Amino acid sequence: MGLQDDLKTDPPCHPRACAIQDCLTRSGYDEGKCTKFVDALYECCNAFYEKNGDNASTVSCPKAHLLRLKMEQRKKGIR
Repeated sequence: MGLQDDLKTDPPCHPRACAIQDCLTRSGYDEGKCTKFVDALYECCNAFYEKNGDNASTVSCPKAHLLRLKMEQRKKGIR
């Protein structure tokens, strides 16, 4: 599924949140092995907020301001 498909799920971005959980379970909860899944969730959540506004809500995503903070930290290499 692509980004547009994941935005249409109920709740939005849920498949990407589940992919993180699956990765963590498979990797013995080694977060370092799951960064691509976290990045994919953040991509979906960012698109969700761009489409629906910062006050929108979905259980799969952190609040908009926290999402942007986390994305900025990841750009700087802070995990």
